[in-house]
Amino acid sequence: MTRPSRISRAVILAQLRAAATKGDRAALALAVDQMKTWAYSPRYWQKYLHLLTHPMARLVDLIVIKQGDKIAHQKGWVRPKREPRKPKRGAEARAAGRTSRRGRPAPAAAQPSLFPDL
Repeated sequence: MTRPSRISRAVILAQLRAAATKGDRAALALAVDQMKTWAYSPRYWQKYLHLLTHPMARLVDLIVIKQGDKIAHQKGWVRPKREPRKPKRGAEARAAGRTSRRGRPAPAAAQPSLFPDL
C-alpha cells in the first residue's frame, strides 16, 4: 500500500532548483502548480509564507503567483520597519557646500530664494 503524495516545502524547492539548473520546464510548471495550491487555500497559508522565505520561491511568487503579500495583508501581518541607513562619512563634507562630481551647485538651501517677499 502506497501513501498518497503530499506537497512539501522540500519537494517544491527541489523542483525549483531543477528548473533553475537544468532548465526543466516540467519541474517549473509542477512547482508553480503546487505553490498555487498552497497560495490559494487558506489551510496552507502558514506553509506558503514559510516557503516564501526561500529566494527562488519568493521570485516565483513575485512574478507568477503574486499572493504572498496579499495573504500577509489579509492576516494582518506587518513587516518590521527597517531602520534608516546611517550617512556615509563624506556626506557631511559634501553638504557643507562643495559641488557634486558633475559640477552642480550646492543644494537649494544654500541658494537665495527667487521669491523673497512671499
